[in-house]
Amino acid sequence: MIARRHFLQAALATTALYGASGFGNWAKLAAQQALTQEDLIGTGGAGNVTLVHITDIHAQTQPIYFREPEFNLGVGSALGQVPHLTGADFRAAYGISQGSHLDYALTYSDFAALAQGYGRMGGLDRIATVVNAIRAERPDAIVLDGGDTWQGSLPALRTNGQDMVDLFNALGVDAMTSHWEFTLGSDRVHEIVENSLQPAFLGANIFDAEWDEPIFDDYKLFERGGTMVAVIGQAFPYMPIANPGWMFPEYSFGLRRERIAEVVEEVRGLGAEVVVLLSHNGFDTDRQFARDIPGIDVILTGHTHDALPDAVQVGNTFLIASGSHGKFVSRVDLDVRDGALQGLTHRLIPIFSDVIAPDPDMAALIAQTRAPFEAEMGEVIGTAGSLLYRRGNFNGTWDDVICNALISQRDAQIALSPGFRWGPSVLPGQEIKREDIYNATAMSYPQAYRTEMTGEFLKVVMEDVADNIFNPDPYYQQGGDMVRVGGMGYRIDVNAPAGSRISEMTLLETGERIDPAASYVVAGWASVNEGTEGPAIWDVVEDHIRAQGTVTVNPNTSVDVVAG
Repeated sequence: MIARRHFLQAALATTALYGASGFGNWAKLAAQQALTQEDLIGTGGAGNVTLVHITDIHAQTQPIYFREPEFNLGVGSALGQVPHLTGADFRAAYGISQGSHLDYALTYSDFAALAQGYGRMGGLDRIATVVNAIRAERPDAIVLDGGDTWQGSLPALRTNGQDMVDLFNALGVDAMTSHWEFTLGSDRVHEIVENSLQPAFLGANIFDAEWDEPIFDDYKLFERGGTMVAVIGQAFPYMPIANPGWMFPEYSFGLRRERIAEVVEEVRGLGAEVVVLLSHNGFDTDRQFARDIPGIDVILTGHTHDALPDAVQVGNTFLIASGSHGKFVSRVDLDVRDGALQGLTHRLIPIFSDVIAPDPDMAALIAQTRAPFEAEMGEVIGTAGSLLYRRGNFNGTWDDVICNALISQRDAQIALSPGFRWGPSVLPGQEIKREDIYNATAMSYPQAYRTEMTGEFLKVVMEDVADNIFNPDPYYQQGGDMVRVGGMGYRIDVNAPAGSRISEMTLLETGERIDPAASYVVAGWASVNEGTEGPAIWDVVEDHIRAQGTVTVNPNTSVDVVAG
């Protein structure tokens, strides 16, 4: 029997709404170093409705290495709260042993060393094995995709997302929501939704910009085990801010809290006994949604790539965070009685690629989608002399490589690289193949620009990005991680007021402070401005790595963080 930890109980009229986790059981097994496929997948909890949640896979069909962040600062009410705990603090919060499977899967600590022992994680063929095992036990399980699925790899780029559409159709996904999908352009999204996509494409917060009317389905109703379940879709609300609005000019997004509350009331009126929000808001925003919008039982959260072993309960709403890049699958069993949710059991399933066997049918389909690009992807460009990773609030070594490439290949003084969270890691000593470069850069607006910016304008850019990330109101947190900067150091006080967080901006090549009135040559990529010109970033990075041969990134000390 699975050991359950009842982490919080909220008294209701005649019963108690409970949350439980399968985490304690496989944590013990991991500590014993005795994991098997059956241990990882486990069995379900009490209940008559089962949800399966996958999110933010970013087109990664292969087993990968992915280092979790060292810095993930919370501000405002999120200060010191999950998911803003890392390393030792995360282990302490969940009782994880240092050096264990769970430490490797869920934290950054000793990542490169632990990776040698525990191997890669993810792989869509392994995910298929997990999904099939759950469906063998619960044939009517509802499989839900939180978005960021059609972008992030060379095959997805070359096929305009079709490879991932076909693979997730084969996986048997029932519904999805979206974010990076729209960077394929609105015409391509409509083509996929109308012609080849099998899951319901949900977005209650996506409206026609001219007529102010919904464009896609708000929700889908499922009848499972005699229970009516409503799944409402919430796409990433800040598309025109974080991504190029000219790619989807006819769409309007936004949080639309009042609209979501109306949809919750609508589905309740139609007989829904359980309401699930399939969201791409990000965890802190979804936590605030749980406080502000009554009637949501479960929020399957995405966008911020957080992986949490337990559900987080806010009032009578449970938040589930299932990680990214295919590292985890969440199973959620709902106990629905007397017309309402009475309890929930959650199991975060880590996809250890050397433990979980690949599903042969999915493996064959993946191989088919990759076949036209295998030779191109497999070409060795260089070698990693140190760990290359992306995640973290302020910098990652992959981004340092990209910034160094922009400076060297575009003859710039300063480089700016977006704070994207996506992109697998490369271990020290590992060959850097072209596929690895595309995994960190593949997207539809890759032009590496070269321009001049005044010191004053650079400060404005930095302050604007900082406020998008560290605004204490989660409804104004509209960005990813902090913009990565090459050639310039700075100091940031994340708790300072907007417009006052950035100081001590310094040109590293001279050690002189940035002059607000002076102009600097700046190179960057992924501009949201239409008509941006320059070579594709993957070509810039490839040329840089070829010239270097072995790429070693020293610790980046150019950002001085004041976090309180």
